[in-house]
Amino acid sequence: MTSPHPPRILVVDDEEAILETMTFTFADSYEVLTSSDAHKALELLDENDPVAVVITDQRMPDMTGVEFLTEVVERHPQTVRIILTGFADMEATIQAINDGHVYAYVNKPWEPDQLKQVVKRAVEHHLLATENTRLVEDLRRSMIFLEAVMDRLDTGAIAIDSKDIVQAANRPARQYLNLKGDPRGQDIGAMLAHKGLEQIAAALAGLAEEKGRAFEDLELAVDGTAHRLRVTAQTLVDQDASTLGRVILFREVSHEPLRRRFEEIVSDLSQREGELRPQLEVATEEMVKMIADVEATGITSPGMAELSERGSRTQTAIQNWLDVDDLMAREEFPDAQILMDRMRIATQRWPQAAELPARVRRLAERVEAYYESGENSKQRVL
Repeated sequence: MTSPHPPRILVVDDEEAILETMTFTFADSYEVLTSSDAHKALELLDENDPVAVVITDQRMPDMTGVEFLTEVVERHPQTVRIILTGFADMEATIQAINDGHVYAYVNKPWEPDQLKQVVKRAVEHHLLATENTRLVEDLRRSMIFLEAVMDRLDTGAIAIDSKDIVQAANRPARQYLNLKGDPRGQDIGAMLAHKGLEQIAAALAGLAEEKGRAFEDLELAVDGTAHRLRVTAQTLVDQDASTLGRVILFREVSHEPLRRRFEEIVSDLSQREGELRPQLEVATEEMVKMIADVEATGITSPGMAELSERGSRTQTAIQNWLDVDDLMAREEFPDAQILMDRMRIATQRWPQAAELPARVRRLAERVEAYYESGENSKQRVL
């Protein structure tokens, strides 16, 4: 990403004449900071971060160039470092390369054009390093968000490469298969065999051999809990259609028999035309039993949690209908607003709001009429 401001460079030398020369040399291309004191130069670095390049003389009072650059590495590792040396300072130059991680050294006296080229390459190096850091950070943040999304799915997913080595596994997959730690880098077959999940390994082999098969349902015990998992394998291909590996999907479907039972109860009530109260009372008992059955499985999958929630909401709807019907039959002037509110809540809780039972629709009409007229026949509707 290109900055709207020119790159900053910092020149550190105890000779004011050299600082003036450097400023004149680089002012057209860079924002030039100068200091004749190494300690103050470190403060300038902190105050003006980021600084692309720092150029320092080796021989300075109070702090040598090597010592100064060692501090720079600690505080601002991405700032590129250049040291000015004389031929007599070669030992210090080698130390600077080792301790100060110097990008380049320039011998005195230097050629202005040569120094300009060295600084230009150093600035470009800094820009590339900064951009690389930004891209890595963007990738890291993207991976955090991607993993957060994948971990919150109700489907387990394991990605394996063309050699069957696990490259990624989301949280539901690790939970369904009771995988401890990070499974990446493990052979999928060996990993499943180690967990006693040879059934899944066999299912994956079968899905790979029989291209037309979409999935396979397996009954298995994981960590002492009986599960019904639907296993699907999808091939991953590159842009050139070469195979990269497969994504294995695990969906907990232990709740499906209970879900079908729930939907049958709700559908039967929605389609019933005649007297409804006995069926509503039976349905309430069925919901209580279904919720107990969900809890008895010991499975905490999203499907089970949703089914339990739907059963509870359906109980609320039925109970509100029964209570409203009782109030209308028992009291001559029940609170009309309360009746309206309870009917509204019941409709919101009913899993098929667009398909209310016929007697419930009649009850709603009776409540609305009472709300508008205040007249109540005290007759049951359900």
